[in-house]
Amino acid sequence: MSGGRVWLFDLDNTLHDATPHIFPHINRSMREYIERHLGVDAGEADRIRRDYWTRYGATLLGLMRHHGTDPAHFLRETHVFPDLARQLVFEKPLRHALRRLTGRKIIFSNAPRHYAEAVLELTGLAPCFDAVYSVDRIRFQPKPMMAGFHALLRAERLDPRRCIMVEDSLDNLVTAKKLGMKTVWVSAGSRRSPFVDVKVGSVLELPSRCGRL
Repeated sequence: MSGGRVWLFDLDNTLHDATPHIFPHINRSMREYIERHLGVDAGEADRIRRDYWTRYGATLLGLMRHHGTDPAHFLRETHVFPDLARQLVFEKPLRHALRRLTGRKIIFSNAPRHYAEAVLELTGLAPCFDAVYSVDRIRFQPKPMMAGFHALLRAERLDPRRCIMVEDSLDNLVTAKKLGMKTVWVSAGSRRSPFVDVKVGSVLELPSRCGRL
């Protein structure tokens, strides 16, 4: 096992704000994909999308389990962004804040690799990270599934007790905490959780708050 502190960062709504433009685009693309491939109308497609996301933490997982959907095809079709640069919303000082954090840094995202790498390049954050673990790299076992976490830990030969998971999704942090990781919840809400070690409104706060980890 490699020693030293290792930061595992989610991507969407952790390192950039996907809510205004990117998530609506992805949700629409997923709905249209479900309409085409399951032969349902828009309302039913949206219900299926939301239901699987709520039940499994990822729409993709429900489609794979119940409909035999090809995950690579689904991700390729639903993550097409003709103008991604204009849709990105992020804090420009973020790169400096990440540089101030000691230890290795790894992206751990439920998004596909081509999208994750595009976001990192466009935001200028790519040089901050040592590796990118997208859902297609962990054999389509998305967070919060324990299997996806184990795949990353094995591949990087990491002791989970040396890892810090930084996420906007509490469900994903629950899995991380059960594995023995430290957890940082990126959330502007007032809710608290025993599975969270530190709560921040933005990753920009991490350098001043990481002493508690």
